[in-house]
Amino acid sequence: MRVITLALFTITLFFTSLSAHALDGIPPNFVVGDTKLVLNGAGARTKFILTVYNAGLYLKNKSSDADKIIAGNEPMAIRMKIKSGFASKDKIKSALLDGFKKSTGGVTKPIHPQINKLMATAFKDEISKGDIYDLVYTPGGGVQVLKNAKRMTVLRGIAFKKALFGIWLSNSPAQDSLKSDMLGK
Repeated sequence: MRVITLALFTITLFFTSLSAHALDGIPPNFVVGDTKLVLNGAGARTKFILTVYNAGLYLKNKSSDADKIIAGNEPMAIRMKIKSGFASKDKIKSALLDGFKKSTGGVTKPIHPQINKLMATAFKDEISKGDIYDLVYTPGGGVQVLKNAKRMTVLRGIAFKKALFGIWLSNSPAQDSLKSDMLGK
């Protein structure tokens, strides 16, 4: 019985340390203007066995309804902390473009100007391990993109916001397990 208890304790410690690692750089709260957002869920974007970035989804009230979050017209944010040199600007741009195609069902033309502006401003410089990107949506204000707390651009339009958040939360997300983690499941 002691061996089983010790084994369960060891396994619990192992998975707890993995969970804590996945949350590196993802705080429990996020403030947008006068609105305090809570961490809905967070996880790691992996490629093969490498953690590329950690991501957290922040909402006014926790929700596991991806469609409602994508369609929502209230303050929300996604934070990404780069965990690997694998996340070069070209690879992130390529992944985002692929994500926009998937989240819109291939219909990116209506948001093409915002996508071009995002790529030309927020991802023009090299990306380094430890960089933090905040994608912050406010109704009427659009999506502010910050890199290491410096505003890189603002992208207007609810259609763009829906497509952007859909990269992680749509029916064709960047990674199923990350979607589940961000939804707190």
